[in-house]
Amino acid sequence: MKVLKFGGTSVGSADRIRAVAGLIDNGEPQIVVLSAMSGTTNTLVEISNCLYRNEKQAALHIIQNLEVNYYIVITELFETEAYIQKGKTFIQTIFTYLRSFINKDFYPLQEKAVLAQGEIMSTTLMHYYLEECGVNNTLLSALEYMRIDKDCEPDYFYIRQNLKRELAKPDTHPLIITQGFICRNAYGEIDNLKRGGSDYSAALVGAAIKAEEIQIWTDIPVSSKGRRLSGICHSTKLPNWLISGRRSFTRPAYNRRKKKISRYA
Repeated sequence: MKVLKFGGTSVGSADRIRAVAGLIDNGEPQIVVLSAMSGTTNTLVEISNCLYRNEKQAALHIIQNLEVNYYIVITELFETEAYIQKGKTFIQTIFTYLRSFINKDFYPLQEKAVLAQGEIMSTTLMHYYLEECGVNNTLLSALEYMRIDKDCEPDYFYIRQNLKRELAKPDTHPLIITQGFICRNAYGEIDNLKRGGSDYSAALVGAAIKAEEIQIWTDIPVSSKGRRLSGICHSTKLPNWLISGRRSFTRPAYNRRKKKISRYA
């Protein structure tokens, strides 16, 4: 099984989501790790900063604008009225949740829950789009298997065991969509792997399943009709030190071990 990770720019619009969907719909078993849509995480950080400063109206204004942007994406992405409504209902749930923080005390724990919504939205929209296209796929929440320990280091044993359990479920399809960046901490609270965490997530998933290959896609240009033109992918076989789960694993060390750059056209 391969692990493919796509960043925020690659899923930053309806056209780009369609392009990635066309790329991963190839009949091969794979786990696809997605970042939040481009700009979403920064906007969620801005919302959080307003809430820290108790600037409720400013936070509401930013939330409303972001929600409108997602409604536009939904109307551009889906073909059928049923999936347009399904997408809108989902997005409404997310933004109702974001608004629920307006009248609460705001702490770092709440901020991490807010930031997690970006990846939850991008993966769910991809899942729905593939469903609409008749492509069987499973939406697997990273919160079910990705965890850091009390030292904020990946809990390798927990990740491996829980991911194995999720993949063994009888209704799991060969094409799996999951979130990068987000996780739970040792206390079961929503947390994250910090900036660049989606690449980190892909590496951790690849190590846990002993993937034959990890592909980190950095760009998926599209034409005006949403047809994929080309993409740039950093692809590497998993080194033994990562498979063994050595705690010396860091993002910079992993980046230095990228061995091949392939261009897809």
